[in-house]
Formats: sequence, C-alpha cells, structure tokens
Amino acid sequence: MQAKQKKLNVAVIFGGCSSEYSVSLQSASAVLKHLDAEKYEPLPIGITKEGDWFYFTGEISKIQADTWQSEDACISAALSPNRSERCLLLFDAGEVRKLPVGIVFPVLHGKNGEDGTVQGAAALAGIPLAGCGVLASALCMDKDRAHRLAEAAGVRVPQAIVLQDGAEERQAQEFAAQIGYPVFVKPVKAGSSYGITRVSTPENLHNALALAFQYDSEVLVEEAIDGFEVGCAVLGNRELLTGEVDEIELSGGFFDFTEKYTLKTSAIHVPARIRPEQAQAIKQTAKRIYRALGCSGFARVDCFLTPEGGIVFNEANTIPGFTEHSRYPGMMQAAGYSFRDVLDRIIGLALEEGREDDNDGEAQ
Repeated sequence: MQAKQKKLNVAVIFGGCSSEYSVSLQSASAVLKHLDAEKYEPLPIGITKEGDWFYFTGEISKIQADTWQSEDACISAALSPNRSERCLLLFDAGEVRKLPVGIVFPVLHGKNGEDGTVQGAAALAGIPLAGCGVLASALCMDKDRAHRLAEAAGVRVPQAIVLQDGAEERQAQEFAAQIGYPVFVKPVKAGSSYGITRVSTPENLHNALALAFQYDSEVLVEEAIDGFEVGCAVLGNRELLTGEVDEIELSGGFFDFTEKYTLKTSAIHVPARIRPEQAQAIKQTAKRIYRALGCSGFARVDCFLTPEGGIVFNEANTIPGFTEHSRYPGMMQAAGYSFRDVLDRIIGLALEEGREDDNDGEAQ
C-alpha cells in the first residue's frame, strides 16, 4: 500500500503595514480557498497595519471581513532567520514552538510586502519563495528605475521626471508645459493607484504633487499616453508562458483605486479587443520586460497600446490582485489555466528556484 504523501506547509502572508492592507485581505482569502487541500497545508500569517505578525488559526471568512485579529485565533509569530530551521516561530503562552515552513507565499500589496522586504526575510531563512525575489520586487515597485531598465531593453516608456521631496514645484511646471497637458503625477513607489492624479491644467499641479508626496519621498511627473491600457499575465522562471492579454475600457478619467476594485464605470475585456498580431506583440514585450527586471514566478505587466499600434510600458506588478475577479487570474483563466492550476504552478516554480539556490550554496 502506497504511503500517503505528506502535505507541503505553505505560509500565506497577508495584511501588512501598507496602504493596500485591505486589498491583501481579499487576495489572500482567495488564495487560501483555492489551494489544493490534498497537497498543501496552509499556514495563514497575518500582519497587522502596525506591523505585528500572527499565526492565524480561524476561518478564512474572518480574513476577508478583517475580523481575523482576535486573541483566541492569533498566536504571535515570526519567521526564524536560521536557515537550518526553515520554520515559523510561535510565541505561545510563554513557550516558543517551531512550525516547519515548506514555502513562503506572500500575498501582500504595496510597501513592506511587495517591495522586497518580506522577500528578503524568506531569503535569509532559506525558505523557497513564491513569486519574484528581492531585487525584482524592489525594482518593479520603483516605477522610475523599472522604466529605465525597460527602456534599456528596447521598450518605449513615457517621458517623465522625478522630483525629490522638497524640490521646487517650478521643475514640474516647466516639464509639464514642455510635454503638454494632461500629465500624470504619481508616487515612485506605491501601488493600487494610491496618490496618482491625472492633471489637466497647471492650476491643479500643486495639489497633485502634495498628494503624491504623502505616499513617497519621490514623485514622478509623467507624460499621458494616448491609447488604452492592456495587461499581460506572465508565469515562469526561465521558460515563460502568458495568459491572454486583457484590455481596460474606461468611460473617462483613469483606472484609479475605485475603478480597479469596483469597475463602477469601466470594464475589463479578456481577451482584449485587438488584432491577434497586436496581442502577440504585447505578450512578447511583456516577456522582455519581465526578463529585464529579473522577475521570476509570476507578475502582471501593464502597458499602453497607442492608436498607431505602439506599445508603451506602464508598470510591472510582482504581486498583482489575486481574487477570483482579479486581472491576473482572469487572464490565465482565458488561456486555459484554472486558479488552482496557477497556484500549483507558482508553488512548483518556487520549489524549483529553492532547489537551485540550495545547490548554489553547496557549490560555493
């Protein structure tokens, strides 16, 4: 009789000390629901808005409702930095218990989670990581540096300048006048469209800059690209596969936080309503950007398609929204990959990378 295969302990990290805390709760709930229960033992790790870590033992629905923080369902926890242990430390009733971790799966959005910080903790602990590593996560979070690398790889990016906190507003005014309104003002490092403003007149530039500086010490003033936004889900380490390209249809304005999570006046079309050769070009461009930024595991690459058929890079999301209705799972579903299959593949890619990291260490 064949022995039953031991389940892999998957530490799904959610919440976080970030403005995107609430988005993470929705994504993590969906990931926890769709993990194959026959293969994986989920270990939900919640991080509060204040940055405290807990091992959560309650119902998934409480994560979605943001009622997960309770004394009877939370145990103070931390990843052990000792590579020989590969475990979660549980500080329970005056004792320290060790819970083995087979893989770290961060489902965190924005700062202190998507920017390389949590990825660094997993790397120190020697635990395989689902998704992009430290460098790629940090680069993709930084819109300015990501654009520079993509441009060096031969991909068109919007014209832009970067302002430091305290910089003279005159620089932004001169640049906007030079390239012409409208322009976008956005934090260099932020997600979910937080702090972004579409500025149509010089009179609105001051308030847009002030808002963006609330989210980061560096701010982009960026050219508005004619056309519409398209996205491409990329999955893989060395060999890459893509989902179907999607298209964002806007009735006005831009794809801000409200539209991203309610689709109040906008719509997402999967596959995008474009010619097959355009979709293929977008997929190839997304792969080029993915490689240029050193991505691994998975990421969503967003671009603009201009009226002339040009492709302009917007941003790469290393931990995109992961609910049943989010763009990344939607694009993969349209290409024939179920939510569960995508999670399986992401975990498999992480274990593959983890084995290679171990071998590199032994070779040294």
